[in-house]
Amino acid sequence: MKYDIFNGDADGIIALLQLQLANPTDTVKVTGVKRDIQLMKKITPQEGDCIRVLDISMEKNMSELHEALSAGARVMYVDHHKAGDIPAHANLFAHIDLDANMCTSLIVSDLIDKQFHLWAITAAYGDNLFAKADSEADKLNLSDLQKSQLKAFGTYINYNGYGSEVADLHFAPEELYELLLQYKSPFDAINDKKSVYYTLELAYKADMEKAANAQVVHDCDTAKVILLEDAAWARRVSGVLGNDLANQSPNKAHAVFTFNNKGSYLVSVRAPLNNKQGAVDICSKFATGGGRAAAAGINELPKSQVESFVEELVGYYK
Repeated sequence: MKYDIFNGDADGIIALLQLQLANPTDTVKVTGVKRDIQLMKKITPQEGDCIRVLDISMEKNMSELHEALSAGARVMYVDHHKAGDIPAHANLFAHIDLDANMCTSLIVSDLIDKQFHLWAITAAYGDNLFAKADSEADKLNLSDLQKSQLKAFGTYINYNGYGSEVADLHFAPEELYELLLQYKSPFDAINDKKSVYYTLELAYKADMEKAANAQVVHDCDTAKVILLEDAAWARRVSGVLGNDLANQSPNKAHAVFTFNNKGSYLVSVRAPLNNKQGAVDICSKFATGGGRAAAAGINELPKSQVESFVEELVGYYK
């Protein structure tokens, strides 16, 4: 069997998109909402299987990775999240880069000689790596309009990945991947007035309009915390709203709380853009937390721990 296991956000989808455009391969797709990261649990590897894992933390899938390698599967693992101790194994091909200005799609682009680099730039914008994406776009002499279009597209694809469950999303991640696969360049999709770009654009703008009236739980010089209402639209904007707030106030850390369907909160955290570190350290102090230095989250934060979380967030960046 051949498996593609990938995060359901812009970076995960576009990482796979590039690999498939470069070398079309029939595989079983395994994905989910952005926060569904223990995806290796969803397969039972056998000897001879080929598995590509894209944009999910190796540390969070370590026991399943060991099981896959022990079973005799070959694993290509590409990621930029906290990795833990990378196993030394002949069947593991790991491409891990923890640089705060890297994303999985940029790593993939390097692996395939930048054949579809416009897509990688789109993913970087979607992952809120605006400075890095601008830099890569400038190397290709893209106009300001083209850069703004790729930034919007990356944001829309990323926005689609957020939710407590796939039912919250406009498109299941695998469906969105399939819709994008017909376009060798993001500009091909943007030039197609019937493409998913325009569907997501309308939905994104409608949801962000609602988010403008969100409740502010805490606001000080170092951090701002927002609480969204219990609704599908709120779960959809939880990540992109954090990115938006971070760009508006680059010296502040931001956290967006949304109700999940388990009686607790899903938390999306962004480190200050001018100090892109610490987000994963803060979130990892809580049971279901993880991520990377610049952006991290907690899948299930009990209501009783909200106060201690805010104290951790504010205290870290004081």
